[in-house]
Amino acid sequence: MTHEESNGQKNRLPIEAEEPKRLVKASFGDSSITVYQAYPREIAERAAQAGTFVAPFKKERMTWIKPSFLWMMYRSGWATKQNQEHVLAVEISRAGFEWALAHSALSHFDRWVHPDEGSWRQEVKESPVRIQWDPERSLSLDPLPTRAIQIGLSGEAVELYVHDWIIGITDVTELSRSIHSDIRAGNTAEAVRKIPTERHYPLPEQTRRKIRADG
Repeated sequence: MTHEESNGQKNRLPIEAEEPKRLVKASFGDSSITVYQAYPREIAERAAQAGTFVAPFKKERMTWIKPSFLWMMYRSGWATKQNQEHVLAVEISRAGFEWALAHSALSHFDRWVHPDEGSWRQEVKESPVRIQWDPERSLSLDPLPTRAIQIGLSGEAVELYVHDWIIGITDVTELSRSIHSDIRAGNTAEAVRKIPTERHYPLPEQTRRKIRADG
């Protein structure tokens, strides 16, 4: 090995440093944060009217909440995919949001968080919340080099979500479709103006490490 090759290896960044950044970004205030979900009309209309989720919403199933508006647009196809025709902006307490993250397990084994796969599986078994990191999306819904968080609630977490955390629910389907229409018409500036402002959400250090968030 030459001197130059040796130096090159010493200066080379570890693979982990090149991984996409995992950032929790959201619209939030002093005591609440907005997350998004998409449902068929019969669930969405009743939820918006009741101010929380009621039948035919099923608390027995895992339900995924997403702080990223554009990731929700990607997932629902701008509120066009079957059973995702209505997009809801759900305002929940920050205390509830942070409880969910603190009682979560990553959906995939990560050696930076768990010493071995056995301990990860045990945490998954015991945790009512799942954390998944997926590529964030651009205005055109193309993947970005950062990751957006998806939070799956089950069991105790769903009960708390429905009965304690939710402050209000707004149907933002028409906003979603309006933004999509602007994009298709080439009115990018107008589309950007309508998108909810999202910023970095501060997390306790212990929670940040638990969910493998950057910053």
